[in-house]
Amino acid sequence: MAQSPAHKLGQIIGDVLESAVEPLLRKFARSHKLYLDCNGLRPARTGKKVSWKDQSGNVHDLDYVLERDGTATRIGVPAAFIETAWRRYTKHSRNKAQEIQGAILPLAATYRAAAPFIGVILAGVFTDGALDQLRSQGFAVLYFPYESVIDAFRKAGVDFSFEEDTAETVLAAKVDTWERLSAVQRAKVAKRLLAVNAPDLQQFMDSLDRCVSRTLSSVRVIPLHGVVVELNSAQDAIGFISAYTESDAALPLCRYEIEILYSNGDNIRAEFHAKETAIEFLAGYAPPALGSPLT
Repeated sequence: MAQSPAHKLGQIIGDVLESAVEPLLRKFARSHKLYLDCNGLRPARTGKKVSWKDQSGNVHDLDYVLERDGTATRIGVPAAFIETAWRRYTKHSRNKAQEIQGAILPLAATYRAAAPFIGVILAGVFTDGALDQLRSQGFAVLYFPYESVIDAFRKAGVDFSFEEDTAETVLAAKVDTWERLSAVQRAKVAKRLLAVNAPDLQQFMDSLDRCVSRTLSSVRVIPLHGVVVELNSAQDAIGFISAYTESDAALPLCRYEIEILYSNGDNIRAEFHAKETAIEFLAGYAPPALGSPLT
């Protein structure tokens, strides 16, 4: 079945978005000695899709994953999960935001030991509510507004503006104009898109750099008796809790307070009433084995 001109137009814009950001992610991956996985064949996995499985066994297809110790033939540990999306109308933006959350948040929880960056690169029309919803869940958001997308296409001499009631013949003419452009002309669109959104792009890449570059600096374990024990790793914290004799305390143990501290100032706090659940939590922050997205 032939694609409608409107669908084809959206596909072109999505492809331009990827052609704009993918080289930046590849350059970032090289500079940080990471492997960038994206749609396409890779000996380390089956098929062309980038798919990872969460701790509940659900499979999520992704756009980009940056991996530590990954190669073409070996799945690494996820350092970043990044999704891209284009939407023309506000009525679709909230659903897309929820869809992205549903794919990435379970994976971030599954691989919390690796402390992966979670980010979205959006273009088109997204409401402030949809963007704030993503940010509130810990996502770094790079947003190319619809006007900047249209401006970028105009740089190549193409008018890609359209509304819901734009005639299909008009949309088809826009697609035809695009397909007649040279590779050089098309490349101008991606460059312009990045140029007009340079400050937001830099902020996003800085956030990615801070997250990828951070390391676990210490783990604090506080039995409720008030004695603070600061250790150098999750393994040391597990050893401390395992050997801790609760009956020696002057007062009954109420709970363990645990704080994971990172080199960039990030921290994660948790409280547990049982030794077993505290140890289970810390085990998730021990150095992870190499990733295995679908096993």
